[in-house]
Amino acid sequence: MASVGNGTEESGGGGEEENFEDAFENIPVASKMDLKCALEECSMALNLFLNNKFSEALELLRPWSKDSMYHALGYSTILVMQAAMTFEQQDIQMGISTMKEALQTCQRFRKRSTVVESLSNLVSKQSTDQLTEEEMHAEICYAECLLQKAALTFVQDENMINFIKGGLKIRTSYQIYKECHQVLQMTQGNKSRNETYYQFEGGVKLGIGAFNLMLSLLPGRILRLLEFIGFSGNRELGLCQLREGASGSSLRAILCTFTLLVYHTYVSLILGTGEANLQEADSLLEPYLHKFPNGSIILFYAARIDILKGNFEKAQLRFQECIAAQQEWKQIHHLCYWELMWCYTFQQNWLQAYWYADLLSKESRWSKAIYVFQKAAILCMLPEDDLKRTGEDIVSLFRQVDGLKQRIAGKSIPTEKFAVRKARRYASSQPVKLILPALEMMYVWNGFAIVGKRADLTENLLITIEKEETALQNETNRNEYYMDDVCMLQLLKGLCLKHLGRLMQAELCFSKVIQSEKQIKYDSYLVPFTLYELGLLYKQQDEREKAIRYIETAKNNYKEYSMESRLHFRIHAALDSLKVSPASTP
Repeated sequence: MASVGNGTEESGGGGEEENFEDAFENIPVASKMDLKCALEECSMALNLFLNNKFSEALELLRPWSKDSMYHALGYSTILVMQAAMTFEQQDIQMGISTMKEALQTCQRFRKRSTVVESLSNLVSKQSTDQLTEEEMHAEICYAECLLQKAALTFVQDENMINFIKGGLKIRTSYQIYKECHQVLQMTQGNKSRNETYYQFEGGVKLGIGAFNLMLSLLPGRILRLLEFIGFSGNRELGLCQLREGASGSSLRAILCTFTLLVYHTYVSLILGTGEANLQEADSLLEPYLHKFPNGSIILFYAARIDILKGNFEKAQLRFQECIAAQQEWKQIHHLCYWELMWCYTFQQNWLQAYWYADLLSKESRWSKAIYVFQKAAILCMLPEDDLKRTGEDIVSLFRQVDGLKQRIAGKSIPTEKFAVRKARRYASSQPVKLILPALEMMYVWNGFAIVGKRADLTENLLITIEKEETALQNETNRNEYYMDDVCMLQLLKGLCLKHLGRLMQAELCFSKVIQSEKQIKYDSYLVPFTLYELGLLYKQQDEREKAIRYIETAKNNYKEYSMESRLHFRIHAALDSLKVSPASTP
């Protein structure tokens, strides 16, 4: 099965994806499948996938999915992606069972070891000349399948045994990648390297890069615990490996690119300080935009980059192009609806924002609690006449939120818990209305770091906040949430002022929140988050020691508040940018 010749470029030139697309009907089912042929067919499937031909990509991979490790990996990966986007139990089950079969297929090509050999390998890693080329690829494919199956195991149900099983699979996958990386380093000077070798190299760079990058995001105390059981996270190594993988011509080049794009356009915003490397994101995406101009996934990332630049109007057009590009995977439409909802929220076009929140609450299963809360929060921003025209009942919507929350890997989702807690103000027979809930949720998703690129829109948000601040001050019948609401408005106001360059006024707003700590009854998250924001403000003014002091106060002096883990991720990123060793902080 493994007759391997000197490989030729299987990714081809710029026009090849059209050929794959048009020629699909005429692709014969191969009578035999060696490693080189498998890689070529998987490259065809990848081109079909990036051209929105999702079913055709699956059909091309299916015939050999039980007999070829790369067909098995490609076929199961597409189904896992589908499961992750739909969140339907039947899709998750299908993804898990297909991934099990893929693991069995890969296992057949891995080096078989006796018990004695397995024990000796623990002491001395097997040398490269003991692994055939096919066995090297089997290791890397097995590790990829294992990682994806672990990820699906986490979302399958809340069984603690599944959670432990998933963790063990991740550890095994990580160990395989580390061993493959050693193999790669030992064969760097090998003159007989061919195309299949470069495919193996691409797989190693993807695995080592993704593991190091993602582990490096973890707060210090978690990372130290993981290091104890054999994990390590080096951000620069991770980025370097992924960049090298993305610049190559292997099948995994696009996966390295997508991993970097997710990091630059989402992770660094939600779990970081909001400083995204958009220049790199642009340069990574540009060749794919040229090669797949109508590819929905490519268009989606292009639009997301436009959002992060503050080009909301251009982003809206691009998202519409993305929606029109294909109708097969509606889940990509849902990603666009989410982004369009935020685009219109940044612009305070509340009717359009409501329209997309409504679509999400009806069509997407990802997080019904968030979608319904978001929809109700946006309706709170509408003038009374516009609200009546929608026919919606805000109180009824907020009351639905608690019953819609879900659990992943046995844990509640922090943002859902936050939404549920905020919605409780509407649970009693005398509801207490939330103050600017859509803008508070914008902060939860670090949206002020995005809208802050646009002074005109930030100024408009400031006007909205100050108007609400005045109304609250003039309130004669003050409820038990009064100081919580005052402090929340001060935090949001401070963020607007910071992005408008009015740093002294921003500092005053943040200081008011911190000074009011003892008067806050429910929203205990406000003080640690404000301390963190004040630290970032001092960082912006090059007051490094002050910045560190405030950020570490947020880290060490507060616990058991809403979205605590999210803030700890952001604190870790902020201290890392200030070059503070995690080991120096408890």
